[in-house]
Amino acid sequence: MPTRRSLLAAAPAGAAAVAVPREDAAAYRPRRRSRVRLLSPRDRHLVRRFSYGLTPALARDVRRAGGAAAWFEQQLRPGSVPDRDADAVRAWWPSLDRGCTDLWQRQRTGVEYGWQVMADYQRWLLVRRMRTRRQVHEVMTELWEHHFNVPVNGDAQFTWRADYGDEIRRHALGRFDDLLTAVVTHPAMLINLDNVSSTRQHPNENLGRELLELYTVGRVYSEDDVKASARILTGWTVEMWTTFRAKYDEEGHARGRVKVLGFESRNASADGRAVTRDYLRYLAHHPATARRVARRLAVKFVRDDPSDALVARLARVYLANDTAIVPVLRALVRSPEFARAAGVKVRDPGEDLVAAYRALGIRVSRPPAGDAGDEHAANALLWQVAGMGIKPFDWPRPDGQPIDSESWSSPSRLVASLAVHRSLAGGWWPSRGIRYPAPASWLPARTVRFDALVDHMARLVLHEPASKRLLAACCQATGCKPRARITREHDLVRWGMPRLLTTLLDSPDFMTR
Repeated sequence: MPTRRSLLAAAPAGAAAVAVPREDAAAYRPRRRSRVRLLSPRDRHLVRRFSYGLTPALARDVRRAGGAAAWFEQQLRPGSVPDRDADAVRAWWPSLDRGCTDLWQRQRTGVEYGWQVMADYQRWLLVRRMRTRRQVHEVMTELWEHHFNVPVNGDAQFTWRADYGDEIRRHALGRFDDLLTAVVTHPAMLINLDNVSSTRQHPNENLGRELLELYTVGRVYSEDDVKASARILTGWTVEMWTTFRAKYDEEGHARGRVKVLGFESRNASADGRAVTRDYLRYLAHHPATARRVARRLAVKFVRDDPSDALVARLARVYLANDTAIVPVLRALVRSPEFARAAGVKVRDPGEDLVAAYRALGIRVSRPPAGDAGDEHAANALLWQVAGMGIKPFDWPRPDGQPIDSESWSSPSRLVASLAVHRSLAGGWWPSRGIRYPAPASWLPARTVRFDALVDHMARLVLHEPASKRLLAACCQATGCKPRARITREHDLVRWGMPRLLTTLLDSPDFMTR
């Protein structure tokens, strides 16, 4: 399989083979520097790793907070960050707030099908990620929604899927034991992993097994552990194919002594909810779960192969703080391994698309009621990200979408991203319900030298000064010399700006976070 290195080497097309002409090499440091203020490399690394793209507006928020560390602390208290612009987007798709019975009746009568509601859920997530000022909370919500994956596809779990995402959002920066209990007993999870068909006579083992293997301790269990795990979870069900309301069926709960790893219970009551909660709390506090959670956070925010020492250190913080996530995140960003990991994580398709919209300053508007068609940007987002590899929470298996770089570093993914970048840079598609920046708006002055323009745009789009390698790629892509004088009437502004913007978006600096 092609590696991340091959992806990055290919990203700025032709850049590696093209050098700034010798007579222009000294001219790369433009006389007039861009006025775009940049964060320090250390601050830039933290904010990029915990956001969907560093923009001038986000950089201003960071500076107002007193730097990246202070901004991060503020982000860990999402309720303290006003977010009206992002919150307002939910009303664009009213069915996301309909109850389970209403959604089922609308599907049954052909008014609105489940796949349509779920497509709107995916669109809402993409637009919210573009707009939210609570970037850390949004990133963490997505991380846990992948970890406890319930695919949006399905004629049953769709009735609860938006509510499931909301429940994860509520616990994303809380304690893992609370999060685990909330998701494992949630109707969407019960439907997805067949606990709704689990009875005391015939316990279904799907949820009991994945709870151990994927969500907590990993493959350290026996088959007897799986059977006992399934028995503990009997009783949690949903009124399938009628109201779809959640309920606890005491008649369906399998009573009798249970033992899973080091957990034991007499399990004598018909109401097994207390046993379930004790069991889930035990699993959340298990050392193997601590290592699993620590490793997942390290892979997402540090590198694909975090050191055993870092994982062990984060696991200790997790256990010492009663499974609270925030102290683990603090320990992670203060670690030397995190400081050394700048630029080594490849953006997945969703991160790529959202970051491109944010970097270019593209604004999406509310779609009209009814079928607005694929030309409307709020709808087209879904087809754009699908073309790049995967739509949000379309991963069909319970293990969730990969969070490593290797999985998103194939040539086909790269080519797909280049196509979307070019379309957005040119303002070609989507064509309705969207506002693209005018080409001339990128000019910092009436007349600017090309090398200074590249540096200015790199600071806006990438939040980094332009390198010689990037300038060389931009020269090749546009045919402009570093000393060329650019005005509104220049061919670059009249018709060549998409090539320049695409080169920035295709660069390794953009394709990584």
